[in-house]
Amino acid sequence: MTSSAASGPGHHAQLWQESDLRPVFRFAPSPNGYLHLGHAYSALRNSELARQHDGRFLLRLEDIDLDRCRPDYEQAVFEDLAWLGLVWEEPVLRQSEHFSLYASAVEGLRNRGLLYPCFCSRLDISRVVSGLRDWPRDPDGGPIYPGTCRHLSQEERARRLASGQHAALRLDMAQAVSEVGIRLAWRELGEGEEVRDVRAEPQLWGDAVLARKDIPTSYHISVVIDDARQGVTDVVRGKDLFDATSLHRLLQILLDLSAPRYRHHELLRDVTGQKLSKSTRARSLRALRAEGVTAQDVRRRLGFSS
Repeated sequence: MTSSAASGPGHHAQLWQESDLRPVFRFAPSPNGYLHLGHAYSALRNSELARQHDGRFLLRLEDIDLDRCRPDYEQAVFEDLAWLGLVWEEPVLRQSEHFSLYASAVEGLRNRGLLYPCFCSRLDISRVVSGLRDWPRDPDGGPIYPGTCRHLSQEERARRLASGQHAALRLDMAQAVSEVGIRLAWRELGEGEEVRDVRAEPQLWGDAVLARKDIPTSYHISVVIDDARQGVTDVVRGKDLFDATSLHRLLQILLDLSAPRYRHHELLRDVTGQKLSKSTRARSLRALRAEGVTAQDVRRRLGFSS
């Protein structure tokens, strides 16, 4: 089944892939800290699904944040996954080696009038919306961008860029949705392989940043490009990224990329109910290993018998 096509270039992507090829799963951590049990669950889940469906299992390093990603964390990813008994295909794709590819996609969207430079800092945005009651927020809890720089004239944008001001590139959401001209959706597979079609709502994100001031890409651009070029048929990730899939579906259509099936699994949480994360200093797999916990202990704790 495919989505209805809209007129114009770049609108031939499938709603999901239906292929005779082996399914492809991937685990894609950012090497900006040590892996914890939440990462272990996602990696094991992808590997197990690949095994069950006679598929392929890929490892991808999403290391576009050059300030926070480090070689020692990358090496730790390899060591932790090998300790868990996982085997992945080589070579491993590192996003930091493909900035020119992402930048080319961003420039293409910009040439189509779908992106505009934004000179606002987070503080600037906060100042604009702080006095406005009930200002809408995106699914991550941040304020929807008020469109300050979207209203700048071309002359003013050119003047600021020529003066050396750094700018992020934002998606003109209204323009992008209008250009797509179709109702977006994705195929979601549940825990028991039940299937449902989910309506995508990219407007919830407002004018999302697609290239940062210091990096010529973003997670959203990089992930959809890499999933497509690696032939990923099934994206299995946590429910914290469920809403991001709406934006990813829009970008897949705009960039004429095929769309995988999605599974968004439950998140592992600590005793307070907070999801495990690097930012909250969740106990790492390395720390557990140092305490004498075995890989078999971890697998059993996470519901994987072998």
